[in-house]
Parts: sequence; C-alpha cells; structure tokens
Amino acid sequence: EQTWMPPTAKLKDTLNLPRTDFPMKANLPQTEPRQLAEWESAHIYEQILAARAGAPVYVFHDGPPYPTGNIHLGTALNKTLKDMVVRSKCLAGFRAGFIPGWDCHGLPIETQVEKEMGGKKGEADPVAFRKLCRAFANKYVDAHRIQFKRLGIFARWDQPYLTMDPHYEAVIANTFLTVLERGYVYRGRKPVYWCIYDRTALAEAEVEYEDHSSPSIWVKFQAAAGGAAFRLPGADVAAVIWTTTPWTLPHNRALAFHPDFVYAVYETTAGRLLMAEAMAEKVAAGTGLKIGAERGRWKGRELEGLKFRHPFLDLEVPAVLGDYVTTEQGSGIVHTAPGHGAEDFYTGQKYGLETYAPLDDDGRYLEGLPEYKGKTVFEANPEVTALLRRRGALLGEGKITHSYPHCWRCHRPVIFRATEQWFIGIDNNGLRKRTLEEIHRVKWMPGWGEERMGSMVGGRPDWCISRQRYWGVPIVVFYCDACGTRLEDVSKLRHVIPFFEKEGADAWYAHSPEELLPPGTTCSCGAAKWRRETDILDVWFDSGSSHMAVLTGGDARWPADMYLEGPDQYRGWFHSSLLIGMAAHDGAPYREILTHGWTLDEHGRPMSKSLGNIVLPSEIMEKYGADMLRLWVASQDYTADVRMSDRVMAQLSDAYRKIRNTFRFALGNLAGYEPARDALPAAEMLEMDRWMLERTRELAAQCAAWYASYEFHRVFHAVQDFCTVELSAFYFDVLKDRLYTFAPRSPGRRSAQTAVETIARALASLLAPICVFTTEEVWKYMPRRPGDPTSVHMTLFPSPESLATDLAPDRISKWQELLGVRENVLKALEAKRNAKEINGSLEARVLLRAGGALGDLLREYERELPALFIVSQVEVAPPVASGDHGSAPGPAAGLQVDVERARGQKCERCWNYSERVGENAEFPTVCERCVAALDEITKIPTP
Repeated sequence: EQTWMPPTAKLKDTLNLPRTDFPMKANLPQTEPRQLAEWESAHIYEQILAARAGAPVYVFHDGPPYPTGNIHLGTALNKTLKDMVVRSKCLAGFRAGFIPGWDCHGLPIETQVEKEMGGKKGEADPVAFRKLCRAFANKYVDAHRIQFKRLGIFARWDQPYLTMDPHYEAVIANTFLTVLERGYVYRGRKPVYWCIYDRTALAEAEVEYEDHSSPSIWVKFQAAAGGAAFRLPGADVAAVIWTTTPWTLPHNRALAFHPDFVYAVYETTAGRLLMAEAMAEKVAAGTGLKIGAERGRWKGRELEGLKFRHPFLDLEVPAVLGDYVTTEQGSGIVHTAPGHGAEDFYTGQKYGLETYAPLDDDGRYLEGLPEYKGKTVFEANPEVTALLRRRGALLGEGKITHSYPHCWRCHRPVIFRATEQWFIGIDNNGLRKRTLEEIHRVKWMPGWGEERMGSMVGGRPDWCISRQRYWGVPIVVFYCDACGTRLEDVSKLRHVIPFFEKEGADAWYAHSPEELLPPGTTCSCGAAKWRRETDILDVWFDSGSSHMAVLTGGDARWPADMYLEGPDQYRGWFHSSLLIGMAAHDGAPYREILTHGWTLDEHGRPMSKSLGNIVLPSEIMEKYGADMLRLWVASQDYTADVRMSDRVMAQLSDAYRKIRNTFRFALGNLAGYEPARDALPAAEMLEMDRWMLERTRELAAQCAAWYASYEFHRVFHAVQDFCTVELSAFYFDVLKDRLYTFAPRSPGRRSAQTAVETIARALASLLAPICVFTTEEVWKYMPRRPGDPTSVHMTLFPSPESLATDLAPDRISKWQELLGVRENVLKALEAKRNAKEINGSLEARVLLRAGGALGDLLREYERELPALFIVSQVEVAPPVASGDHGSAPGPAAGLQVDVERARGQKCERCWNYSERVGENAEFPTVCERCVAALDEITKIPTP
C-alpha cells in the first residue's frame, strides 16, 4: 500500500496498482504435491476434526473398493464426490470424518496368487496361502491410498478399515453368528450360479450378463401310454420343447405348461406335435416343419399330470404347471430340470420332483450315458444334440446369440447347479417384508433408487452366502466327527471370536476345532471330536458387514447418514448392507443413499480397454492437476452419466482461469490491508459495496442449500457466473478507479477493500470442497483476521451475519434497477465506439433523461453514476417530448440515453476527463479528484 510520495515521484508511482505474489499461472501439477506434503506433516485431517470438537456429528460411510490395479476415472469420480460431501459438511459446521476402506477378500486375489504359485493352491497350507493373499491385497491398498491422496482427499489414511484386518474378520464372523442365531441362516440344496472355471458358487451380484453363442434345439417328448385319458388323439403325440442348454436335458424331470394358455395338437411333417397354439408359427419357423390340421385344443391346466417319455433315458416325466411359462420364445412348453434353475427348482419342490444335478465342481457329469459322462457341461452340448438326433427326437437345431450370465471375475459363462450351500432365507421371520418397509424410510437420491431397490428385494431369491475358497472369512460352523450333527449352540461357536480378534481368520486353520471351541464341548451323541465347515462367506457378506465393524466408537454411530456409490451397488453393497442391517440390527444401516452415474467418453461410450478410450486420473492430474479433475466432477450433474474429453477439460480450464484471476485481482488490491485495522463497519461503507455484499450473501445462502442437497454442479456454475459476470465484468471493473486512484486510506478505498476482502474470503470457503488446493493457496495470501485458522479447510461457510450490511430492501431493489440502466448505457456506449466517435468509455459524457420514479432514482444516485458506468461525466435531465428518443426497453423502460464526448481535459493520473484539470499549479495535469488524493498522500508521514 502506498504510504508516502517523494516530491519528485512520477504520477504513476502514486497509483495503488495491484501487488501480489499469488501467481497468475497455477502450475497445479507442480504445486499440488508440495501442498500435499504440507498437509501431511501438519496432520490436517486431525486438525479439521479438532476444530469441530463438540459440533454435531455427521457420519459418512465409505464403500470399500477392491484393491487390484490402479484407480480408474469412475473410482476417482466416486471418491472425489465422497470427499466433497464430507468437506461440505465440515464447512457447514459438522464434525464429519472420513474413514476409507477396502474390500480385501475374494476370488480375484485368490486367482492371482494361485497363478503366482503355478496353480498349486491345493498343495499350499491354508495359512501360508492366505498370507500371500494378504500381501497381494496390501500392495494395492498402498497404491490406491497414494492415488486417492493425490486427488486431495482428506481421510484417516493411516487407519483405514480393511476387511482382512483381524478385528474386521472377527466382526464378520460374529455378524454371521448373530444372523444364524436370529433364525435367518440355513443350509440347503438349491440351484445357484456356479463358475466351473473358478470352481465356486456365485451370488447374483457376482454375475454379469454378456452376449454368448449357444446351441438352439427343438426336441420332442413322446406322450406316454395313457395319453388318451387326457383326450389326446392317440399315443403317437409328442410335446415340443426348445432349449439353449442341451446339457441340462439328462437332468430333465418335467415339462411345464402355463395353466391359462391354449395348447393344441397339430399334424406336422414330424408327426402329431403338442404346443401352445400361439407358438405354432414360431415352431414352424424354427424347425422348418410344415404345420397342418389341428387335432384338439386344451387349456394348460387340463394337461397337468400327463406323462411323457424322456427322449433318451428310461424315464417318464410329468406335465406340471408354471406361471413363468411365456410365449416370447420356444413352444410354450418348458423343459424343466429342478437341479439347474430357480423356477425349475421351485416347481420341483411343489411337485416333489428330484433335484438332480450330478456334476462335480468342474462341471463334469458324474453319472449318465457314455455319450456325456465325464465330460464338462459345455463339452456335452454337441454330444447330447447328436444323441437326440440318433434317437429321432431332434426336430431342429441352430445357434443363437443371447444375453447369458457370466462370472464377473473370469468373464466366462456360468451354470445353474444344485449344491449344498449356506443361505440367508429372505422370507425367514418376515425379512423380505420388513426390508421392503424399511426401504421407504431411506432417502434415495435420485428418487428412482427406492423403486430399484424395492424391486430387487421384492423379487430376489434366498441369498447364497457360502463360497468354496480359502481367501475370506470361514463360516463358523462345526460338525460332530462321529455322527455329522451340526453344533447349534451359538454361545459355544462365539468362543472362536476372540481367536479371530487376535489372529484374524487364519486362526480357523491354525488351530484344531477342539482348541477353538470351549473345553469339553461334546455332541449329543457323546463324541467330543469336531470338524470344521470348509466354506467361507460370500465377499458381499464381508463388505455388507462394514457398518457393524466401522460405525461403532468415537465419532461413529449407527446408522450412517449416507452411503454414496454407483448404480451397480443396488445389487451389491447397498443391497448386502441393507439385508445384513435388517437381519442383524433390525434397520437400514444408512439414512440416505446417493448414486452417481457412469463415466463415458465424449461420444457417450462407456470407457473400456477394448475400445481404447480409457482416460486415467493420473493422466489428467499430470496434465491439468487434481483441482481440475475435481472441477470436472463438480461441474457435472453426476446423478446422470458424465463425459470426459480434452474438449471438456479445455472448457473447464478456461472457467478455472477466470475464477483464479478473480482471486488474483482481489489479493492484488489487498496488499497492505489489515482487516483489524482497516476494515470499515457496514454503516460506513459505500452503498454500492454494501449492495455487493448483499449479493454475495444471496450466493452464499444458495450455495449452502445446494451443498446440503449435494448439488455440487449448481455451486460451481453459480460461483463461476458470480466471478465472471458480477465481479470481473461489473463490480471489480467499476472498483478499479476507486482502488487505484483514491488515497490509500480514504474511506472510499477502504470501503472497497473491506468488500473485496469479505467477498474473496467467502468465495474461498464456498469453493473449498471443490478446488481444495487452489483455495488453500488463496488462503495463504489472504489478509489475516484475528482467530483465523491456518487452513481454509478449517473455516466455515460464510454465515448470513458475516455478509449482512443491514442495507434496506428498498435500497437493494434500487441497485437492481440501476443495473438495468447500466445495461442500456453500455449498449449506447458500444454504439458510439463502433461509430468511432469515442475510443474508450472514459471519453464519454452520458445524458440520461427520465421522468417519474426512474428520474427520481437517477437524480438520487447521480454522483455514483459515472463510476457505475465507467464514464467521465453523467447528467440527469427531464425527458424530452419525443417518446422514442433514445428510449430503452427492459428494466429501464422510459429511459432516454444520449452519449457525447466528455468535456474538459484528460487527467494524466486517472484518465478521467474533467473541466478542472490545470486548476492546481503543483499538479497541473491532474483533475480535482486526483489533486485531493495526492494532497492526502503527501500528508502521510515518512516511514
């Protein structure tokens, strides 16, 4: 700040030109890592929580990513959104912590470790194998942690939650025992998704649908003797079925008919065939058969109990009824194998059919005819088809490409296979009904989440929670070695939990059952020797138990305020957490669910390696910086899919530059300004400055509301518009004359500085959850107020009181009206510039003519108008008679604007024109305003 002027100083040296070391160029890729190191050494996360001691607690629960590979753009979007939620809550006055987590168990890690061992997992000691898996997971947890930190995310990085930690594994095991004790768990033989390549059961959430080419065959099942009793025309009638899984035909145990469909027997080139009347044309098209005369019609329910001969086994199978039979494909009659499908299984239970699925874990037939016995199911497809052809039962064949379930880990097709597994009964103790009721109590954002979760829970089967693997948490169950009876005393099973707390789940393999159980535990048969259950829990049970492990103690409480993930988690983490919360805790573990969309390229395609359109977060940060990536997240309506491209980043770079330059202008004009010494009370500030603070207060209130509803894109666009339109293009432009040319300590300049400092401080806080590095950099250059924290991230959003000026509502509306006048004046000035009558606005003198209330308003503010319009002179006069002379539409209707060249000479110091330039002998080239400013400057004592 200018404090003294030597007598020989040049006039330029007397101006208060902006001075700041805040750089115009951000260089974020270089400066951000240095800021990260500062934060880490200062323990910024702990400082923020300490600054909120005693504040209301907001509990955000982080969903655990899987620790393999590097983070991708979707992961960066997810974690950044979470960080923005937590930061905005902190700045809103909550004590909001962020405990990150990783889901460390599961097949991908087990598969990678097995590869490293050369496929010798079966020969490895379980504890040694699990140790290798843990090391593999830790390697990627460390890599992820570094990448998440680079995004500027504040969290308890030194103490994350890991599903493989001993305490967490103990919680998982104890949660299983709680759910078992409460009557939700059972062991049964049911068809489940089975991966024959990874040799394990899969949950629905572990299955993805991909295009797959399958055989498409049409097969006839001959009616057995006694068909005439059902009024079929003779015993030579055969039912037609269609299937894309020939390998399941050896396990066929029934043919399903819809009770309400009309079925008919037709004369065909392959004999008399029974099919749904509505499907005759499709059967003809699929088989090439010619369909002739109809020989009888029946409702499906009339055919229930009719017997058919299996096409190649010595077996008769019944006609059963099923509402799931459709006329979308096939013949309207469905081949039913209770061991290989959910609907088939439930039909089999209803009719007492055999749940037959004699396959081993590799999907090989253990029983059957020589044509397929010993082969895998997919190897058997052509063999079964050939067998049908030889037996005269094949009516037609082809290929079909359709959506088929695949293992989400190895991406190979899976099968339905009936095996002994552990399940959570979704209808046990009313679990489904209570869960559906609880869904209505959760706030879903967007609102479609409620219906999606409701439909998933409403239609889902029982949850298969067992897996045939090593790397996970064992199912804590023991069987009597003598009689096979399961130990059902849960209090005795809980004796295992302290072992897990101390050693982790490795204890299950490192100790004998007798060590893990209370001493003297005996079976009802009298035996005291036990064997362990060999299955482990589904990894979704692990991650779904996270609220039981994390939301306890310290600032944590159950339930969490929010879970935030992508849409895939409706069948994943949102889903499993909800079911476990209901089964173990009688409530949803979250109050709000926030869902973001997928990341797409500029053409709207999902990012994938095969398309070669992946953009890595590391690439963006190396080129633009983390704040730019965060700005991309904040600029999008993330509840829909979001696009990333160089064009998008170029646009955001321009927006960022404007915001940064806004801060730079503010900081440059606050050089030497000390708020405690120089700030003016609101009552002493100029009305324009007070009005601008009121505009800032409106912005702050809007942004606070948008942060509360997690609408970060509204915050970004509002702040961007405020910086570019209201500040840079208007207010700061108007202020330059007052900031640069007024005496340093003059009330007019101090009023402007007070407003500028208050606005810059407010904007830094409002942008802190988004541009974490830039706002911290700004904060370092901001003038200090008493009690200021060392970091912008320890501040609060600007309160209404901090920006209030008690400017009366009528005065605020008058400034809004003056802005309308300004728009008209700027248009008139632009017209004069285009006509080459003036070069710049300071060469202009503006004559305003208006009557009525507008004329009164202009006369009231006549002294402020030259600064508002950035012209040298303004005169307000009554309107002329002509109604259209210079008439201005819009907010200043009835206004007449004339522009002429300014009168007088140009002031060498401020460049305004004045008729009083030359009046002062000491400063003959300056105007009367600058003479007064120079006089004030010369009175400032020499330092």
